[in-house]
Amino acid sequence: MMFDAIIVGGSFAGLSAALQLARARRSVLLVDAGQPRNRFAATAHGFLGHDGKPPQQIRAEAREQLARYPTVTFADGSATAATRAGAGFVVEIEGTGGQRQEHGRRLVLATGVRDELPDLPGLAERWGSTVIHCPYCHGYEVAGSTLGILGGDAMAAHKAALIADWGPAILFTQGGEEPAAEQAALLAARGVAIERVPVAALLGNAPDLDGVRLADGRVVTLGALFVSPGAKPASPLAGQLGCAFDEGPFGPYVRVDERKQTTVPGVFAAGDAATPMHSATLASAAGVLAGVHAHQSLVFG
Repeated sequence: MMFDAIIVGGSFAGLSAALQLARARRSVLLVDAGQPRNRFAATAHGFLGHDGKPPQQIRAEAREQLARYPTVTFADGSATAATRAGAGFVVEIEGTGGQRQEHGRRLVLATGVRDELPDLPGLAERWGSTVIHCPYCHGYEVAGSTLGILGGDAMAAHKAALIADWGPAILFTQGGEEPAAEQAALLAARGVAIERVPVAALLGNAPDLDGVRLADGRVVTLGALFVSPGAKPASPLAGQLGCAFDEGPFGPYVRVDERKQTTVPGVFAAGDAATPMHSATLASAAGVLAGVHAHQSLVFG
């Protein structure tokens, strides 16, 4: 059958987009590979009405609500390819039943990003627990302890100045970009220490963190370590379709306009894959816009 819209991605952005189209009584196929970016976090925070809930619980509740709409179909699997076909699109889906093709008049990409973590011993097994990236999402839970910021990128000093609101902070430059004079003055005023000897390994019984060992053998006690991983698109679909990308501070993201329309007519994008600033609330809001404008494009062309 020809769906009015195929939505690729079953987390906050994709579910929000699907809900708008379902409430407009349009036929929707939601493709979900079941690998959301926040699967490593035990709880979600800063998401109004859901603060402190496990992310998988939020998604499960939203999916249950979405399933009540008769025009919604779920496809559990990975969308491996997408191409234009006439006035619509063909999406290749690889699932438990094998590979199949589905057709849609509009396409919403809510495919998210894949984090590329620094290559340090002990870091990956603490990701989402005591190694974290967003102080607004997780800072409150580690507040009061000594907090490390793993530098080496242009945003590290900016992030360190903010994180000082949650606890005593240490910026590890990792031999990377040094704070500019104005940044250094702000860090000093905020009480942020700067350590130029690189972190060599994380210590303690994971996922707990006791501290870090520096390259010179010294041990620094920490309660949590903030990192800024690189973020790459988790799906090749936007590139296959010819969507334009912009370069953000941590990696490329799909270019969209205020309606969440990509540079390819009929293709919308929302969530972490289509913005340099990532959060559950922003992803959900962007999904709403993508769903609403995908519906309106079906009406007005």
